[in-house]
Amino acid sequence: MNWKILSTEDQLAQIKQASFKTPQVIFKHSTRCNISSTALNRLERAAMPEGVDFYFLDLIQYRSLSAKVANYFQVQHESPQILLIKNGSCVYDESHMSISMDEIVENAFTQ
Repeated sequence: MNWKILSTEDQLAQIKQASFKTPQVIFKHSTRCNISSTALNRLERAAMPEGVDFYFLDLIQYRSLSAKVANYFQVQHESPQILLIKNGSCVYDESHMSISMDEIVENAFTQ
């Protein structure tokens, strides 16, 4: 998996802008949570689709940024959580054991 690290608030505007050309995925991960580790492991074992950018946000290291992501993309904060951004908006979000690469791909290339 080729993660881009999400570590600054400035990146949110860049992600939003890039989403008009390429679907953007943000994975909010808690390094202290077994469920989050399981979700991460499942994502990393799946085939990474071409034409989608994947961002990794460490919730423990960047706690305040995680809240800003939720506000910026108008979703409820959860952990672990996946957000799919297309055309400037979050079109799909899921959390915990419902996180699935198949669902990400399906939503990234439809709608």
